[in-house]
Amino acid sequence: MSEPAATAGLRVLAVDDEAPARAELSYLLGRDERVGHVDTAGDGAEALRLIESGVYDALFVDIRMPGLDGLDLARILRRFTEPPAVVFVSAYDQHAVEAFDLRAVDYVMKPVREERLAEAVGRVIEGRARSAPAAAPPAPADDDETIAVELGGVTRFVKRSDVRYVEAHGDYARLVTDDGRHLVRVSLALLEEQWSSAGFVRIHRRWLVPLRAIDEVRNDGGRMSVRVGDAVLQVSRRHTRELRDTLVRSARPGR
Repeated sequence: MSEPAATAGLRVLAVDDEAPARAELSYLLGRDERVGHVDTAGDGAEALRLIESGVYDALFVDIRMPGLDGLDLARILRRFTEPPAVVFVSAYDQHAVEAFDLRAVDYVMKPVREERLAEAVGRVIEGRARSAPAAAPPAPADDDETIAVELGGVTRFVKRSDVRYVEAHGDYARLVTDDGRHLVRVSLALLEEQWSSAGFVRIHRRWLVPLRAIDEVRNDGGRMSVRVGDAVLQVSRRHTRELRDTLVRSARPGR
C-alpha cells in the first residue's frame, strides 16, 4: 500500500507560529521525494481553514502556539471523516504522552534533523493503509430534560438526551430520535436558546444538533456537513465558523 502513496507524493501542511521554524520545516519536507506538495500555516486557526478547504495526507504541527495550539487542532481533527495523519514537531517532550493519546503518528523533537523527519514521513506512508483515527467520544450531556409529545392522541415523553437532532417544521420543531420523529409546538429558535447550555448548536436554519451526537465532520469542496447516525446534515456557510469555534472550545480540556 505504501508504494502508490509514495508515487503520488504526499500532500502535507506544515504549521508553526515562528516563521524561521516554519520555513525550515517546509524546506526539509519539500526535499523528501515522497512529499509531493507542502503548504504552510502560521497558526492553528489558519491551519484549520486550509484543512477545511483542501485534502491533506499529513499535518506536521508545532505544539506550543498562541490561540489554537497543536493539541487542540489534533482533537478537532479526530471528529473529521478522513483526518490527516498528525506529526507533532516540538522543542518540548512533556506533551509526548498526550500526543500519542491523540493517535499522533510521530513526535519529532526540535531542532529538526532531516533524517528524523524522513522517518516520520515514512510512518505517515505506512499509516495510510490503516484505519483512520476514531472520532472523539461524545461529551456527557447536562441534566436531562423530558419533553411531552403527542402522537395519535397519545402523549409520550422524550428525553432530551435521546434527541439526535432537531428539524424546523414551520413554526414547530421536529425532534428526531432513534425510534422516530416527534413534532412539538415550539420553534427551532426557542429550542436553540433553551438548549444551548446542553450542547445543542445551530448548524443551519433547518437544523439544531447536539455536539455529542455528531459522529463525523465532513468537508466537500469547502462545504461542511456533519453526520449524525445515518443522516448527513449540511452546515450553512453562515453557521460554519460558529460550529468550528464551538468544536475548538469543546476540544480544549479543562486546564
